Amino acid sequence: MKHGRTRFITLFLAAPLVLYGVFILYPYVQGVIISFTDWSGYSRDREFIGFANYIKLAGDDRFWAALSHNAMFLLVLPPVTLGIALVFAALTSVAGGKGGRVGPIAGSGWYRAIYFFPNILPIVMSLVLWQFVFNPRIGLLNGFLEAVGLGAWAHAWLGDPNTAPWAVLSVLVWGQIGFYYVLFSASIQGIPREYFEAAQLDGVGRFRMFFTITLPMMLQTVQVAWIYIGMFALDMFVTVAILTPDGGPSGSTDVIATYMQRLAFSGGRFGYSATIGVVLTVLTLLFAFITFRVTRRERVEY
Repeated sequence: MKHGRTRFITLFLAAPLVLYGVFILYPYVQGVIISFTDWSGYSRDREFIGFANYIKLAGDDRFWAALSHNAMFLLVLPPVTLGIALVFAALTSVAGGKGGRVGPIAGSGWYRAIYFFPNILPIVMSLVLWQFVFNPRIGLLNGFLEAVGLGAWAHAWLGDPNTAPWAVLSVLVWGQIGFYYVLFSASIQGIPREYFEAAQLDGVGRFRMFFTITLPMMLQTVQVAWIYIGMFALDMFVTVAILTPDGGPSGSTDVIATYMQRLAFSGGRFGYSATIGVVLTVLTLLFAFITFRVTRRERVEY
């Protein structure tokens, strides 16, 4: 009986591992192999060329420009998005309460639904809507500026190399805040109310509670969120490809993923594109490792 049960558990665990190996690990291995070839992607012919693609990549100015754009988004997107989401989560989760007790504000459930709404929309549809918002002729943003007497500020937001990256960034922040707001709200709700009540008895204000109780208790959640959104900032393919096709004006919004896609499917250079994919994977793993090391701390139990 016990032997049969062990066999069932083994088979049950083996199935997802096999699927993971076939659909995740195997494509990665294939990508690494292809990166050492000159494969065009449109024929079976390919020649092993060693590290030629990697050597060429080191001198590829467009790659370094795309990497610099990813670095900019990586530095700006996580703190802005997570900071706003954290403030909203704290305000709606512990800024209210009856009788002076710490608790959620009235209607906090509605706030969660409103903030999470952008995540319900299909991403392609929402990005097309944002294209309309930024349209220089009939866009809602320029129309609003003209309506309030600021028509001189009207601009081709996605058509100017100076404003296109920030327009893309604003869309990214708008689309990501809701998810992390709900995540942080759930984390705050998991903190025992007794801690807040004890702090109130000691005369601690709500603002100080945030930095002495709320934030320390949810640092692990913030750590995971930072890694997740950081990995997103190193990708961003769909957002950039739809809002600013072909890398935007003068390549100002081109990121590694969009550059890699154009090389493979428009340039017929799958081998070189795979090289960029390998480098992007290494950079993503390196980012996750460094973040874990820098933010590592003992687990808080309560």
